[in-house]
Amino acid sequence: RYCLTVHLFTARGESTSVTKRCATGEECHLVGCHQHGDSGHTECVSCCEGMICNMEIPTNATNAVFAVLQARRTSGSSREMPHVALLVTLVAM
Repeated sequence: RYCLTVHLFTARGESTSVTKRCATGEECHLVGCHQHGDSGHTECVSCCEGMICNMEIPTNATNAVFAVLQARRTSGSSREMPHVALLVTLVAM
């Protein structure tokens, strides 16, 4: 349902690889930029929903986000939510 993009950097900030694939909502909760152990490598992950939504490559915490096309209907609501573009940034603690 979603598009996942993973961008890897060296300790010096040089881009080493970009991976794009389909993902579940659970996988998209890992968005953001994270350092990997002693290597100093950084991984920036973003997710989005929609056709050709993952053209941009995440390079920092500002664009390593989970972008959703529209608000979901609440269980008690009888009318649909308007079509609204939302950006949800998840912060790892």
